[in-house]
Amino acid sequence: MEWKNHTRVTEFVLLGITSVRNLQIPLFVLFLSIYSMTLLWNIGIIFIVRLSPSLHTPMYLFISSLSFLDICFSSAVTPKMLTDFLAEKKVISFLGCALQVYFLCAMGSTENFLFAVMAIDRYVAICNPLLYPAVMSPRKCVLFVSGAYTFGFLHSFIETGCTFRLSFCASNALQHFVCDVPPLLDLSCTDTRVITLVLFIFPSLVSMSSLLAILISYGYIIATVLKIASVSGRMKTFSTCASHLTAVTLTYGTVFFVYLWPSTSKELKRVATVFYTVIMPMLNPLIYCLRNNDINSAFRNIVNRRLFLTFCPI
Repeated sequence: MEWKNHTRVTEFVLLGITSVRNLQIPLFVLFLSIYSMTLLWNIGIIFIVRLSPSLHTPMYLFISSLSFLDICFSSAVTPKMLTDFLAEKKVISFLGCALQVYFLCAMGSTENFLFAVMAIDRYVAICNPLLYPAVMSPRKCVLFVSGAYTFGFLHSFIETGCTFRLSFCASNALQHFVCDVPPLLDLSCTDTRVITLVLFIFPSLVSMSSLLAILISYGYIIATVLKIASVSGRMKTFSTCASHLTAVTLTYGTVFFVYLWPSTSKELKRVATVFYTVIMPMLNPLIYCLRNNDINSAFRNIVNRRLFLTFCPI
């Protein structure tokens, strides 16, 4: 949809994942199922951790915080995408687009910082277990999580503010299913070189600083694990990090593919964006909890206690 010169854009048209009409309903059903599972599993983890005193530890506080973040992350994208599958005209207002960019960036940045905090938690637990209660006290854990949200939302404020300082007056058709910074830069009718540089530097600082903290933490963890004499002891110790490493690898790999790989086609970038904004929030509960004996045991205890109170009320 072309606009006359000097006419400000008041809404954007999202071209979606695909323009094939016959795929709209099947995709709606698929992503509605994924979103439902995302909400169910992440809310379930939050309640299990909340209701189980044995899980009131820093590691599970961070996992439940990640579950809450995944609910918000998915909810910033999926409901709008679902309505667009059923809509004739896939339109989002200028303000709605700005809010979607803000929350998408805020949740992504916060997740980066939270992954770094979780890596530091594993480092302290494995490399300095005697200091663990002091370093990871309840008060400090709350500060760590609060800091992740504060820096994540502050970074998003800067990135969103820079993006929407641009003028959009040539076209309002976004080659995407969600409002995101790269396709918005493509639509701008003003010089974006300075803004593009700023929007490269700030996200890179967030991602690289978080990734550096993760790599340093795991460097010390690997060095400590290798000093353990028995193979079974090494495997048992390192298994506590396997879930976190899997989630970090999938998330960072996809994000770098989308934002830092210039030769990637727009179609592949849309698929990758679906993965880290919609699929990953559903997968994280499985990654962290599928083989986690503590959470599985806590879940069974909660179910057994509820069944006992149902059939044998006191």
